[in-house]
Amino acid sequence: MIKIQHIHQGANALTAGFIAVLVGFTSSVALIYQAVVNLGGNADLVASWLMVLGLSMGILSITLSVLYRVPILIAWSTPGAALLISSSQGFTLEQATGAFIFCAVLIFISGVTGLFEKLMRRIPLPLASAMLAGVLVGFGIDVFNLLPQQTALIASMLITYLITKLISPRWCMIMVLIVGLIVAWSLQLLNFSALEFKLATLQFTNPQWSWPAVMNIGLPLFIVTMASQNLPGIAVMQAHNYPVPISKTLTITGATNILIAPFGGYAINFAAITAAICMTPEVNPNPNKRFLGSVAAGLFYILLAIGSGTLISLLDAMPSALILALAGIALFGTIASSLKLALSESYYLEASMITFLVTASDLVLLNIGSPLWGILAGCLTLFIQQITQKKANLIRLAFRQKQTKE
Repeated sequence: MIKIQHIHQGANALTAGFIAVLVGFTSSVALIYQAVVNLGGNADLVASWLMVLGLSMGILSITLSVLYRVPILIAWSTPGAALLISSSQGFTLEQATGAFIFCAVLIFISGVTGLFEKLMRRIPLPLASAMLAGVLVGFGIDVFNLLPQQTALIASMLITYLITKLISPRWCMIMVLIVGLIVAWSLQLLNFSALEFKLATLQFTNPQWSWPAVMNIGLPLFIVTMASQNLPGIAVMQAHNYPVPISKTLTITGATNILIAPFGGYAINFAAITAAICMTPEVNPNPNKRFLGSVAAGLFYILLAIGSGTLISLLDAMPSALILALAGIALFGTIASSLKLALSESYYLEASMITFLVTASDLVLLNIGSPLWGILAGCLTLFIQQITQKKANLIRLAFRQKQTKE
């Protein structure tokens, strides 16, 4: 009886790990694909990126979970991939790789020095959320821009999303992908003639230092990854009453990121939504054994990394409208939650709105794109408001004192 129970719990851990990885891949692999294409890469390079990311995420998830006996799931930065699509225009792959290393070094320093909490306190969460919403909103809009071109395909994916989001959120994006493939096949939009089974090979990119690339890609990537991935990931673990080795994990992920950046490891971090799948009672009634869910996820990460060449070949067979729509729909929830956080506090309302609008714009000044200008504009707005408020308070106080004397 005890053996049967152990087998059942082991199956639950495997199931949770599989679902976590499948949800993570299906919801954001299209973003990574598009980011590589924007940087001038081909399908083989996309496979290299997915391979190095999958291997590093798998190995770290297993190692950290077993080491600390806590369900620590490492993932790639989904908003970071979206940021790359919008901010990498005009930069070479080599320059982007240099920016990845810069971002990884900042993450490593944050872990070694323990500065993460202090740094994030300097950037209010509503402003960081507004910047993320500004980066992502274009992807959501593109879904509806594609609607006139592929009406049946996009409409069926949207309807599936709305229905499954209410019925079974965990399987939502998987169902959207399945329905999209079925409709694309019925419309003869799939081209499997080039589909082949192959193993991916790692491709090295020589990093090149570029100040504009650092300011447009590296620094915003660091802010987005820390504020929109690591922070929620830590919050999920704390919400489930797990002790979080924050600085040690950031040090390890940052160091690993430096090593894998030349092969396409643009940013890895704490998982949030998918990590929560591995922390539920369904994984194991004993909270101290739920780390096995993250270990299972790590194994599936590695398997998908090995098969990334075939995965990319499959993506190449799909119409671009399906991939872009899949990426945009997958980000609906992130856009909504980012906007909700951005507008959650009246004190930051004006600054958050300006951050969002500037980031969503096509503003480019001094070869620096809108994400960084957005966060700077929001901080400047906040600073002006604080100074103005202080002076207004002093004037009111002086006026009251004058009235009292009279």
